[in-house]
Amino acid sequence: MLIGERMSQPVITIHPDVPVQEAIALMTKEGIRRLPVVDQRGQLIGIVTNLDLLHASPSDATSLSVWELNYLISKITVDEIMSKDVITVAKDLPVEEAARIMADNKIGGLPVVEDHTVIGIITETDLFKIFLELLGAREAGIRITALMPDMPGELAKLTMIIRDLGGNIVALTQALGESSENRLVTVKVSGVDIKDLQKAVEPEIEKLIDIRESKLST
Repeated sequence: MLIGERMSQPVITIHPDVPVQEAIALMTKEGIRRLPVVDQRGQLIGIVTNLDLLHASPSDATSLSVWELNYLISKITVDEIMSKDVITVAKDLPVEEAARIMADNKIGGLPVVEDHTVIGIITETDLFKIFLELLGAREAGIRITALMPDMPGELAKLTMIIRDLGGNIVALTQALGESSENRLVTVKVSGVDIKDLQKAVEPEIEKLIDIRESKLST
């Protein structure tokens, strides 16, 4: 799965000479938390977030009047508070790489750039949606989490058990186990009985962590 397939587009952008108050109003109207800043040619020169805008607001400890504060704020423009060193990604980058970059840099979004032009944006919300899909969170089925040996063929055993029961795999993911010798496997299956699945799976795994029926929420 590549960023170009899941990025949000078209992208709402802003120019550097726009007053901060207008930027706040635009974010509020569109329900977004970041705005790529582009020049007159449409090329990326920075990014501004809702936190940047919040920090641009004066402290409660100030002795200025409300009118004086509003006047000062109205004079602040986006280019004065935006981040200029923007981390960007290309549309052909795998989504897990984007997630790693966000986590490592503690940021919630990445502009997607092609020839210095913003063509999309990938955000933590986009990644959450992908996470829901990978775990089949919006589909009904039997969700089973098991600790399995980290050895060739072990995962195939599990999928063959499900096949023999007449089940269909809705989602399957792996994570680090309790040691370097095992993996934590979560699979959601439809078309099987929960008791039959548990009985068939338990002899082939190290430990059953959880098994439950997941129904569609209304």
